[in-house]
Amino acid sequence: MTDHHASPALTPAQATEILHENFAPWIQTLNLEVEETTPTTTTLRLPWNPTLAREGGTLCGQALMAAADTATVLAISAARGAYCPMTTVQQNTTFQRPIKATDVLITARVTKLGRTLAFTDITMTPAPPVNRGEAEARGAAQAEPEAQPTEATLPPPAAHATTVYAILA
Repeated sequence: MTDHHASPALTPAQATEILHENFAPWIQTLNLEVEETTPTTTTLRLPWNPTLAREGGTLCGQALMAAADTATVLAISAARGAYCPMTTVQQNTTFQRPIKATDVLITARVTKLGRTLAFTDITMTPAPPVNRGEAEARGAAQAEPEAQPTEATLPPPAAHATTVYAILA
C-alpha cells in the first residue's frame, strides 16, 4: 500500500466514534459494529435484521453496498490515522451468493492510499454466530475473549466490492 501519511492506525473505539459522528441517521440504523482495525484493514459486523431482508428472506444488496461503503471510509480513516472528508468516486459490487438470517463481516482493505485518491478491496462474508447473551450472563470480568474468525473458519465470501474514494482534505 502506498502511504503518504505516517499516522498510527485508529483503534476500533476511535473508528466507532467516527461512525457515530459522521454518518447519516439511516446508516446508523444498520447497527454496524467495528470488529477490528489495522493500518490496512477495517472489519465491520452488519447484524442480521429481518427489516433488511428482501423477498425470500435474503439480505438486500443495498444494505451490503452501504455497509461496504461505510467500511471503506473507516478503513481509509484507519490508514490515515484520522477521519477527513472524503467521497465515493466509484463502487463496484459483485454478489456471489445470498445471505440469509446471519450477520455479515465486511472487511475493507486499503490497497492504495494517495494524497487525493484511495482504493479499497472489500469482502462480505457470512459471520459465525455470536452468542452475546452468554458472555453477558457470565459477566464482563469473567467473560473469555471471543476468538476472532480467521479466513480458514469463515465460509466463502457472499459478495465482493472495490471502491475508489476522493480524499477532500
